[in-house]
Amino acid sequence: MSRIGAGKTILVIDDDRDLLPSLVETIQAFSDFTVVTADNGVTALERFFEVHPDCVMVDVRMPGLDGYQLVRMLRGDAQTASVPLIILTALAREQNRFVGLASGADQYLVKPVRPKALMEAIRNALAASPEERARRLSGLADSEPPQPDDAETKPEPKRSGSSEG
Repeated sequence: MSRIGAGKTILVIDDDRDLLPSLVETIQAFSDFTVVTADNGVTALERFFEVHPDCVMVDVRMPGLDGYQLVRMLRGDAQTASVPLIILTALAREQNRFVGLASGADQYLVKPVRPKALMEAIRNALAASPEERARRLSGLADSEPPQPDDAETKPEPKRSGSSEG
């Protein structure tokens, strides 16, 4: 795996304080990126405008501003629209993937992720041109969102022995 990121900065956003250092360590082990972190979407926006990163990796489920919202905000602003955006989340359903990519993410990864897949996603996001991004979003706009699977539509069974009231 060749090293990428010389002279570039990546902003990594995740509210999991156990996972965040591991992500930083992995990225630094396999690249020459300067890694800046944030543990929520609001802080991430502040950091974004402080450091002007070359790439952003964001979790979805965070307090306050979630990852989908952050991606839409960055894609919706002409000054930030071209920054490569990667969603890294535990949300593995196809519907979640569709929402993430339709929000404007270049890549959608599901945790846990192997270092090789992580670095490949960063490399691919950095390589995406604005035209490729526009084509991908246009293709998503023309497609049907995935239907919920059975697990999403069935009510959760009641636990035996639990009292309600």
